[in-house]
Amino acid sequence: MSRTRLSLAIAVALLAAPALSACGSSSAASDAKEVTVYSADGLKGENGDGWYDKVFADFTKKTGIKVKYVEGGSGEVVQRAVREKSNPQADVLVTLPPFIQEADAKGLLQKYEPEGSTAVSGADKAPDGTWTSVVNNYFGFVYNKKELKTAPKTWDDLLDASYKNKLQYSTPGVAGDGTAVLLQTMHDLGGKDQALAYLKRLQANNVGPSASTGKLAPKVDKGELLVANGDVQMNYAQSKTMPNLGIWFPAGKDGKPSTFALPYAAGLVTKAPHSANGKKLLDFMLARRAQAEVSSIGGGFSAREDVKATDANAIALTKLMDGVDFFQPDWNDIDKNLTSYVEDWKSATGS
Repeated sequence: MSRTRLSLAIAVALLAAPALSACGSSSAASDAKEVTVYSADGLKGENGDGWYDKVFADFTKKTGIKVKYVEGGSGEVVQRAVREKSNPQADVLVTLPPFIQEADAKGLLQKYEPEGSTAVSGADKAPDGTWTSVVNNYFGFVYNKKELKTAPKTWDDLLDASYKNKLQYSTPGVAGDGTAVLLQTMHDLGGKDQALAYLKRLQANNVGPSASTGKLAPKVDKGELLVANGDVQMNYAQSKTMPNLGIWFPAGKDGKPSTFALPYAAGLVTKAPHSANGKKLLDFMLARRAQAEVSSIGGGFSAREDVKATDANAIALTKLMDGVDFFQPDWNDIDKNLTSYVEDWKSATGS
């Protein structure tokens, strides 16, 4: 799985990629047979075998509408949309919390409730109908199963000198999964101050900042790193071709491993150049057929509560999550205070 979270690598879902400047414009005919998606990475396969690859191909086959795909970091795709707000280039925006909330707050999303969204949990969609999850996902870590006999168990384990220059996590505020590291430590260690104090100590082992979460898993698989952050969907899909990759969840003060949902959330861009096509694509992504393939092809979790996957991947994912507690972050608070949290993290870690 490609996971470039800083540079906006352009990949077109069925055709060779045109120049970025050609990726739609507000002056384009509204009935043009194209739709442009700006998305956080993780759902498109490195070898054309990801969930996006299958869904986009099926969508084009059914509708004749070509999908133009622009990939970047969770925060980066939102910032790009902000810069283009007066002349939108994207029709559909897909990103992780808290960046989907940020996009909504900045007026980048218009209200549209796709067909099938009534089957999505209220926690996984906007109350005002501006976005809904299309693939559910959870925060996690990876470790090298060859070099380590067992996965680490606690956050304190990672402070051991054996992890010096063998541990790395992606950058909060830039990468969605990097931001999740900050949020998870705040939850597990009892608050922001405790989390920042811990992350300051962890710097002794940390290789350094990384804008791309996806680039960390290959390093773990090769043994260049022993531990790195990630998310379940991406890392599970990567493990198919990375045999040394194992997924684990750190335990908090109570000794129990926990995680929280990091869904891929999608919304229709305000004044989208091809709004009608964007709506069709959102409907298609939430249709039962596409949702039934989230686990079997994408290694993720269906956003629809009425789709109960029973494929081999779904069974393995259920087993992986067994015994892991779940908590619900206060996304409104995080959206409001994320900038200050990230600045405090930079001050504490010297990043």
